[in-house]
Amino acid sequence: MKEKFNFKQILKSCQDFFTNKKTKKGASITYQVVWNLVLVFLVLIILGGAFAGGVGAGYFASLVKNEPLRSYDSMKKDIYNYEETSNLYFADNVYLGKLRTDLEREEVQLEDVSEFLIKAIVATEDEYFYEHHGVVPKALMRAVFQEVTNSSVQTGGSTLTQQLIKNQILTNEISFERKAKEILLALRLEKFFDKDEILEAYLNVSTFGRNSSGRNIGGVQAAAKGIFGVTAKELTLPQAAFIAGLPQSPFGYTPFTNKGEIKSNLEPGLTRMKTVLQRMFDNGSITQEEYEKALNYDITQDFISHSTNPQEEYPYLTFELEKRAVDVLSVILAEKDGYTEEDLQKDEELKKEYLTLADRDLRQNGYEIHSTINKDIYDAMQKVKDEFEYYGNDIQVVETDPETGEKVTVNKPVEVGAMLIENKTGKIISFVGGRDFSQQQLNHATSAKRSNGSTMKPLLVYAPAMELGSLAPGTILPDLPLKLNPASNNPWPSNYGGGYSGLVTARYALARSYNVPAVKAYIDILGKRPAEYLTKMGFTSLTEEDYSNRSTAIGGLTNGVTVEENVNAYGTFANNGQFVDAYMIEKIVDKDGNSIYQHEAQPVEVFSPQTAYLTYDMMRDVIRSGTAGSLNSRLKFSADWAGKTGTSQDYKDAWFVGINPNVSFGTWMGYDTPKPLQVTYKGMSYSNRNIYLWAKLMNAAYDVAPELVDPAETIKMPGGIVRRSFCAISGLLPSDACARAGLVETDLFNAKFVPSKVDDSLIEGKYVQIGDKKYLALDSTPDEFAEMGVILNPDYIEKIFGIRVNPQQLIPKNKERWAKILLPDDKIQENGKVPAKMAAKVAGTTITWSKHPENDVIGYRVYKDGKKVASIKAGETLAYKGDNGMYYVTAVDIAGQESAPSDEIRIGPEDKEDPTDPVEGEKPQKPEKPEKPPTTPPVTPPGNGDPDGNGGDKEPPNPPDAGSEG
Repeated sequence: MKEKFNFKQILKSCQDFFTNKKTKKGASITYQVVWNLVLVFLVLIILGGAFAGGVGAGYFASLVKNEPLRSYDSMKKDIYNYEETSNLYFADNVYLGKLRTDLEREEVQLEDVSEFLIKAIVATEDEYFYEHHGVVPKALMRAVFQEVTNSSVQTGGSTLTQQLIKNQILTNEISFERKAKEILLALRLEKFFDKDEILEAYLNVSTFGRNSSGRNIGGVQAAAKGIFGVTAKELTLPQAAFIAGLPQSPFGYTPFTNKGEIKSNLEPGLTRMKTVLQRMFDNGSITQEEYEKALNYDITQDFISHSTNPQEEYPYLTFELEKRAVDVLSVILAEKDGYTEEDLQKDEELKKEYLTLADRDLRQNGYEIHSTINKDIYDAMQKVKDEFEYYGNDIQVVETDPETGEKVTVNKPVEVGAMLIENKTGKIISFVGGRDFSQQQLNHATSAKRSNGSTMKPLLVYAPAMELGSLAPGTILPDLPLKLNPASNNPWPSNYGGGYSGLVTARYALARSYNVPAVKAYIDILGKRPAEYLTKMGFTSLTEEDYSNRSTAIGGLTNGVTVEENVNAYGTFANNGQFVDAYMIEKIVDKDGNSIYQHEAQPVEVFSPQTAYLTYDMMRDVIRSGTAGSLNSRLKFSADWAGKTGTSQDYKDAWFVGINPNVSFGTWMGYDTPKPLQVTYKGMSYSNRNIYLWAKLMNAAYDVAPELVDPAETIKMPGGIVRRSFCAISGLLPSDACARAGLVETDLFNAKFVPSKVDDSLIEGKYVQIGDKKYLALDSTPDEFAEMGVILNPDYIEKIFGIRVNPQQLIPKNKERWAKILLPDDKIQENGKVPAKMAAKVAGTTITWSKHPENDVIGYRVYKDGKKVASIKAGETLAYKGDNGMYYVTAVDIAGQESAPSDEIRIGPEDKEDPTDPVEGEKPQKPEKPEKPPTTPPVTPPGNGDPDGNGGDKEPPNPPDAGSEG
C-alpha cells in the first residue's frame, strides 16, 4: 500500500533546513554576494550614464559653441521681424489693396483670432504646448531615434516654440547643429516670453499656401481673408481646422492655384482637415457633436471665388504708388542716418542704397500708403479711355524678341497719357497711364518723356517774356518766312500748312499757335536764360543745350517732358504765379498707427500775379477762337477755361492742356515708337481727336465731382493791370495816322510795362488804285487819279524787327481795316516813256477802249470837242457814255505823261464844219496837268488755312544747335 502524501511534513522539513545554523550561514554569504553584485552593476550603470551624458553634453556644447547668447531685446526683434504687407488706399481712406509682394501677410493680435483656430493649431502642431518649456524630451528622443534608424514614419519632434525659432532665427537646414541651436534658443525663448506671445508670433509667421488671387500668404489673418473671406476672429470650426492643417504642406493643401483658381483635386487638403478635427476631438478640444458636425460639413462651399489683386485691376496705379512710396521712405531713412534729400540727389550710389533699403522696409513693415487718387474719377476715366474710338490705327514696328533675339514685327497702338491735378494743393486727383498695362508697362502720364510741342510756348516764351517786360498781349510780332536759324539760309520755323499771317499781336499768335512769332519773341529774351523758369516749374530733364536752343521755344527738348510735369507747370497760371509741385502720396502710416510722413506743399514763386493773369487771359482765346475752338461744344459744362494745344515735329505727339481756377488737366496721344499720327481718322484731325478725348475724360470727372472740376469762380484780375489802346502795326501808343487808318486796338498790360512811345510806323501820302490794288503815287502823279492815304514808314520795319523782309508780307490776311495801309514797296515801275496811242470805239452813245498794254498807265482821259470831260482810273470800267460830239481818249501814266489822242469818234449826226475844229495834222491842245493825289497799298489779314483750327502747331525741324526736334 502506498504511503500518503504529507504536506505538513514537507513544510516542516523546509523550515528546519532554513533555521539550522549551517543553512543560515550559507544564506548570509549568498545574499551579500548578490547585493554587492547589484551595487556594482548600479554603479557601473550610473558611471556609464554619466559618461554618456557627459559625452552628449560635450557634443551638444560643441554644436552650439558659436551661437551667441541672445538678449531679450535681440530675440524679440528677431521673433517679431516678419514681413507684413503694406496696404494701399485711394483718397479719403478708400481701400485699394495690398502692395505687390512675394508673400502677402497681415498681422493680427491673439485676442482677434478664433478660439477654434487656436485649439486646432495646438492640437495639430504641439499638444503639450501649454506644459513644456520649449522642448518635449519624449518627442525629441522619438525624432532622434527616427533619424538614427532612418524610419519611414516621421512623427516630428518640434514644438511651436521650436518652429518659431526655425522660421524667424535659424534656417530650414537639416542638421544636428541646427537642431541643437533650435533647442537652446527654444528654451531661452520660453524663459523670456509667455505662451500667448509665442503663439501669437507663430500664428503671424506661418505660411498658409495661396489666396484666391493666387498670391502666397503668411499669417492666419491673411489666410482667413484670402481663403474664406472672413477675419481670423470669424472662422468657424471647419474653417479653422482647414487652415490649421495648412502649415504642414502649405502648397500641397492650399485650395488655390497660382492663378487664384480652385484646384481640380482638393482631396489632400480635405483629408488633412479631417485629421485636424480628429486630433481636436482626441485631446478634448471639441465635443463629439462638434466633431461630427464639422466632419460632415462641405468646406468647399466656403472657398471664395477668384478675386483680382490690385495689380490686376489697377496696375498703373499700384506700381506708381509703390515707386513713390519707396522714394518717400528713402528720404526718411536717409535723414535718420544724417543725410539730406540733396545728398541723395548728388550721390547716385547713396541714393541707390537708400532706395533699396526703402523698398525692403515698405514690404516688411505693414505701412498704410494713403494716396490722393479719387477712386470714382479714376475708374470713370479708365472706362472712357477703354471705350474711346478715335485713337487711330495701329502701326507695325520691328523689334527684337528678348527670348530668341530674332527680329519680329509687332503692332503698336496709339498710346495715351492724361493727368488731373488740383491747382492749389498739387494733389494728383486722377490719371490715365496707358491703353493696356499688359502690353506696355510704361506709365505714359508719369514716366514717358516726349516733346511737348506748342504747349511749351506759354511756359517758356510768352509768360517769361511778359515777366521780363519785353512783351505784352498787344505786342506786335512778325509771322513771316524769317531766317531765324543762324546756321541755315532757309526760312525757319514754319507754321502748320506753311502759310504766314504778317504782323499779328502776341495774343493772336498764341491763340493761333503760330511758330515764327514765338521763336522771334524767344530770341529776344534768350540771353536771360528763360528755361530757368521751366526748372522752377518742375521740369526735371532739361539739358544745358535746352537753355540755348531756339527750338526749345516750340517744344524741341533733348529729353522731352512727362505729362505730369507739363500739366503741373500750367497750374502756375491759376495760382497767381506760384508753382505747387504735384504729389500722389498724401501720408504714410506705420502698423502702430503713427504717421511717419505727411505731405506738405511748398509753393515756389515763379511769375508775378500780373504775368500769370495775362498769360491765363491770352490762353482763354485759344479756347474761344483759337486752335482749341472745338472744345466748348464737346463739354457738358462751362467753366473759366484757358489752355493750349501742341503738336510736335511731323505730328508725332498731340497735346492739349486746359486749366480753370480749380484744376489743370492735360492729355497726350502718340506712338511709343515716335511715328506720325494719322492726320485724319474717321473724319477727325489728330488734334481734334485729342481734344475730343480730353473733353470726354473731363466730362466723366464732372459726372463724379462737379464741384471739383466746375468751380463757380473765375480767375480774378490782380491789381497792377491796365487796359490801354495801341496801334496794331507797332504795338505803340496810337498816332493820329493810326487812328485815321482804323488800326487802334485795346488790350491788357502790366502797368509796369505800358508802352510810352507814340507809333511812328505810319505817314500820310498819295496812292493810286487799280482794281483792288493800291500803289504809291509819285510827286508828278496827277491828283485826279490819286487819293490821300496812310503809308507804312519804310524805316519802321527794319528798326522795329531788325530784319529786312518783303513789306507786302507784313499785312495780315483777311483784315479789311488794313486796306487803307500802303507799303513802301507798293510802287508801279514807271517805264520812262510817253504812253503809246491807244484805240477807242463807239457803240450808240457809249465809248469803250481796252486796257493799255503798258503797266505804268494809271488812268484815262476822255475829251469832247477838244475839252476834257472825264478821268477814268485804270481799275474802273473802261467806258464813257456821251452825247452828240467829237471824242477821243488818252492814257496817262504814273509820272503824269499823256499819250497821243486816239482816233476821233463821233456821237450823233455830223455837224457843219466848225471853224474852231483843228486843222488836219494839227496837234490837239495839251490838257491841263491834274493835281497829284495820295496813295496806299493793298492789304490782306491773318489766316493760316488751318482746317482743324490748329494753326501753328506744326513744329519745323530744329536748327542745328537744337538738342531734339520740335
